[in-house]
Amino acid sequence: MASAPPQETSAFVGHPPLPSYEEALGSNPQSRPMPYAPADMKTSVPPYPTQAYSPMYPPPPQQGQPVTSPVVSVQTVYVQPGLVFGNVPVQAHCPVCAQNVITRLEYTSGALAWLSCAGLAIFGCIYGCCLIPFCVDSLKDVTHHCPNCSSALGVYRRM
Repeated sequence: MASAPPQETSAFVGHPPLPSYEEALGSNPQSRPMPYAPADMKTSVPPYPTQAYSPMYPPPPQQGQPVTSPVVSVQTVYVQPGLVFGNVPVQAHCPVCAQNVITRLEYTSGALAWLSCAGLAIFGCIYGCCLIPFCVDSLKDVTHHCPNCSSALGVYRRM
């Protein structure tokens, strides 16, 4: 049958041994610290520390002082809610010429056209048939342009 390991009685090297429980309480066993204060005993609670008053905003200018206002720059941002560019023309606001226009479409070969070409080449359509995706507009990316100033308004990418 195993027993508990022996209690170490040696102190740390260079330090005196720790006192026992009775030695820590002293000669009066009634002076033990209580875990809570009885209801009839009032304990002194230190008051909250006070902080110096610091105003949040600077004081208003005095009479006779010139009032300077900060320089404000205004930038107009056009937000077109629900405007989704697709493969059909949409009505949009052109920020360059400031007109509401119906966009002009321009088709360009994108990732889907190139991947379709590679896929056809892998499956044996090497003799020119793999170039068919570059002739089909529904496989190309669509760029929406303003018909008045020809600026690009948005892009619809197939992939």
